[in-house]
Amino acid sequence: MAADWDLVVRERAALVELFGGLQGDQWAVPSLCPGWSVQDVLAHLASVLDASARQSLWAVVRGRGWPPAVIEQLTRVYADRPPADLVAAYRRHTDSTFGPPVLGWRASLTDVMVHRADVAVPLGLTLDRPPAAWRPVLEFLTSAIPMMGSIRGGRPHVTWRATDLDWSSGSGPEVTGPADAIGPALAGRAALLDRLEGPGLEPLAAWLR
Repeated sequence: MAADWDLVVRERAALVELFGGLQGDQWAVPSLCPGWSVQDVLAHLASVLDASARQSLWAVVRGRGWPPAVIEQLTRVYADRPPADLVAAYRRHTDSTFGPPVLGWRASLTDVMVHRADVAVPLGLTLDRPPAAWRPVLEFLTSAIPMMGSIRGGRPHVTWRATDLDWSSGSGPEVTGPADAIGPALAGRAALLDRLEGPGLEPLAAWLR
């Protein structure tokens, strides 16, 4: 397995452990994904890797081929399963090298890292991942690769600068902070804005609102 997929596998395994430690009402807590609970986020992550070809085709038809709609349809297929079954399904596919067509391993890593924030932040858990694991995510989210509607467009023109990585991107007023706060912001999440600073924060906050 290539080193880049090794990183995806390590982060999936760490996320499985996070989910494996959740109990009771934690599963119903609203995530940072609008309309999704913590359990729904896991249903999404598990379904992408575990769904049969027939289930995937059904979701494509129901979602009319539009990626966000297809994801929503597939998530709904899994969302009513018991959390323990979802954790087991996700764990079975920890070492999968399946990724979105064309987008490659960075897209898969981004899914894992951003969705970790989506559940950890509202649950009051620390993200607790190495800054270096975020570098490919930041590179992917600031690339010219089309996000196919999965990430909201129209970001403000700012310079992003990580304070715990030798990484920056963009032009305009600066937004600085740790990589694990920049990543979710790039993905359209406002929950960690208090960990960012700089003159670019105002247009960023306006976009996120």
